[in-house]
Amino acid sequence: MSVSYRKLWKLLIDRNMKKKDLCALAGISHASMAKLGKNQNITTDVLQKICMALYCDIGDIMEIVPDSNMTDIHNKRIRPC
Repeated sequence: MSVSYRKLWKLLIDRNMKKKDLCALAGISHASMAKLGKNQNITTDVLQKICMALYCDIGDIMEIVPDSNMTDIHNKRIRPC
């Protein structure tokens, strides 16, 4: 499974905000923003700061996306060891 922050980017577009605006508003580093841009894992502290700055819930900014092999396993109803 992997993490996707597509919802965050859509939310920023809807609110006419740039990434640098979010950095300043949420008090997060540019390094954290770079990780978000690469769909990498970041701390829950950063996610909390973003949610508080944007007045939203965690599900509004991220989602868990199943890998293709996990989808195959689920579709075949095979449980991994």
